[in-house]
Amino acid sequence: MIGITGGIGSGKSTIAKALVKRGLTVYDCDKEAKRIIAEDEEVRKAIVALLGEDSFVNGQYNTAYVAKRVFEDKSLLEQLNGIVHPAVRRDIEKKQPDLVESAILFEAGMADLCEKVIVVEAPEDVRIARTIARDYKGEATAENIDKVRARIKAQGEFKIKDSEVRMVNNDGKKSVEELAEEVVNWCRK
Repeated sequence: MIGITGGIGSGKSTIAKALVKRGLTVYDCDKEAKRIIAEDEEVRKAIVALLGEDSFVNGQYNTAYVAKRVFEDKSLLEQLNGIVHPAVRRDIEKKQPDLVESAILFEAGMADLCEKVIVVEAPEDVRIARTIARDYKGEATAENIDKVRARIKAQGEFKIKDSEVRMVNNDGKKSVEELAEEVVNWCRK
């Protein structure tokens, strides 16, 4: 199993999609965490016990409410992560994908599942431009740029630990296909 991680706008998802085209199965931790929260009754009960009934409205996860609560109180965020991350880890162990994509692979304690880890990097200005294009319809207002910078800062630096790690610079000088080929060749070693 290979891990792929990187900050917002680094291009990790784009590289992961290129690897899917090469036949790899990819586990997208963000997407799968949302599915688990929606479908796993034990996870839902634990979230409600932690954050209250307003965590779900008409059976749907109340993301805005949860985000407001956990970002006002970091201990609640840690407790929420303590509910969701183990459930995601169990799901990964059950599904055994080729590639695990997560912005917080190390922080969530999932890097040890991976034989090798790819960390996708890109200069901050490139990350901001990509995120503005994706999340803000290309509207590069000062407010939107500040929001992206705050998200980058909130993610912090990567805590690289025990896995064999390969840094990939996705600054736009190489195509995504070239980067995916580099990753595949490195993983075969």
